[in-house]
Amino acid sequence: MSDPTETNGTAGSAEAAGPTEPGGGPGRHVRVVLVDDHRMFRTGVQAEIGQTEQTGVEVVGEAADVDQAVTVITATRPEVVLLDVHLPGGGGVEVLRRCAPLMGDTEQPVRFLALSVSDAAEDVIGVIRGGARGYVTKTITGTDLVDSVFRVQEGDAVFSPRLAGFVLDAFASTDAPPVDEDMDRLTQREREVLRLIARGYAYKEIAKQLYISVKTVESHVSAVLRKLQLSNRHELTRWATARRLV
Repeated sequence: MSDPTETNGTAGSAEAAGPTEPGGGPGRHVRVVLVDDHRMFRTGVQAEIGQTEQTGVEVVGEAADVDQAVTVITATRPEVVLLDVHLPGGGGVEVLRRCAPLMGDTEQPVRFLALSVSDAAEDVIGVIRGGARGYVTKTITGTDLVDSVFRVQEGDAVFSPRLAGFVLDAFASTDAPPVDEDMDRLTQREREVLRLIARGYAYKEIAKQLYISVKTVESHVSAVLRKLQLSNRHELTRWATARRLV
């Protein structure tokens, strides 16, 4: 796994035994690509679900940014992609946009399941509108993740329980969401840091949750304050609360 753009040596293998954990009956098999910009997280997911003989999940490739993701997905044509929402190069939505022809393939469709630390409504709705079949958060257990992957492979829509309501509300409404020019100035990562700051998290806690350094958190907070023309985290919290982002 030294190069995230490389496909794994087990790609295309037909020798895996049927899974013994939830996710499908004996003989079930699914080829998966992991897309996440944190190498340690990819390694953890691979260790948790990628034991093909036990789970039926075969990880055939990995990627750490948008360009790598499109390259690996196009080369391996997996059945399911586990996709992080926040990626260098344009985020998960950009991966979905560039892979639209693969999703639309009637004979061998590539399906996407978002796997993210974010539980923000705009993130959930954004990737679902982009074509993802589901959205689960990184608090999910390995067993449930395996089950979700197989369900997405079969064409089901899968969501962490509280996130399903965001999607139902969004698609039940015929009104277009209002444009928030201030929010549009922020990157996806800045929005994520903003939300955690507004919820009262310390910089160290945010760094741990987002798998980034404290210094990077501080840089994001400074950028948010500058773009929103705010002076401190208390004003930032009030701003976020007024927009119901907390």
